[in-house]
Amino acid sequence: MEAETIILASTSPFRRQLLENAGLKVEPVAPEVDERAVEEALEGSDVNAEDVAQILAEAKAVEVSERYPGRWIIGGDQTLSLGDEVFHKPKDMEGARRHLLALSGKTHQLNSGVVLARNGETVWRHVSIARMTMRPLDPAFIGRHLARVGDIALKSVGAYQVEGEGIQLFEKIDGDYFTIVGLPLLPLLAKLRELKVIDA
Repeated sequence: MEAETIILASTSPFRRQLLENAGLKVEPVAPEVDERAVEEALEGSDVNAEDVAQILAEAKAVEVSERYPGRWIIGGDQTLSLGDEVFHKPKDMEGARRHLLALSGKTHQLNSGVVLARNGETVWRHVSIARMTMRPLDPAFIGRHLARVGDIALKSVGAYQVEGEGIQLFEKIDGDYFTIVGLPLLPLLAKLRELKVIDA
């Protein structure tokens, strides 16, 4: 069976790499979705951080699927929650420093949503959760760490990449690697096989 090229409604190099490493043919397409506007519209409602990840993933997948009829679209999004607080990607290195100070010595939750859409309709949705326990971090160490890793700290909601030096920030992780990187790959692959999009 000739593998179908699936559209990834994301420009994340991490999500694309995960899918390509799994043997999928992927075409990335940037979704035309204002994530902050979606999140602001949800403020004051009783949606939690897991719901927000799924809603954003769905908004991206459905928007791209309307522009590419007949194609399978994967949308993904990730939120980080510490208690009731939801974190966003830091805007600058000072924001990254504040993120790491807030997360230091605590357990936060990464919520990774994934959605399959086709022809403007959601076909399947899923959220996986990872619980991340950061070791207590000395503020001076945080400064040195951010100076070493540079702007890559601004590319994730937690200001870290566990696939790189960010792993040194943690003392315990409960959850699978794919959820942490931002795409719950095992349930996604299972659904693609069930739908006969990929070879089973």
